[in-house]
Amino acid sequence: MVKVASNVEADLGKVLQARHRLGLSEYRALEILARSQNSELRMQELAAHLLLNQSSVSRMVERLERAGLTVRDLCPDDKRGVYTVLTEDGRVRLESAQPDYEKALEAALKEHGGEKLLATQGVNARQAMR
Repeated sequence: MVKVASNVEADLGKVLQARHRLGLSEYRALEILARSQNSELRMQELAAHLLLNQSSVSRMVERLERAGLTVRDLCPDDKRGVYTVLTEDGRVRLESAQPDYEKALEAALKEHGGEKLLATQGVNARQAMR
């Protein structure tokens, strides 16, 4: 299972980087922000969603900011808290990348035996993509 997941993630990362100049974690961050209330999350909440440490998320958000895909904003009630906010350019880049992500995920699951693995767990590939 670990090998299948690693291979699928590697394939996804290659497609996203080549076609949309996004790493897999960056794509996932944009996706999480797009689903969040007001398209924003505190940095530590984003880190928890991505299962990354605070330092990794800070570096990733810095890259997203340089690309104009997110901005940082101070928390109005706690000036120590920092939000990451999805920009309109970030939303456009995410929407552009989503079809390629879904196609690449489906292809990678087939290629690396992920569909069979998911079927043994009673999950189909479409459910896994969500």
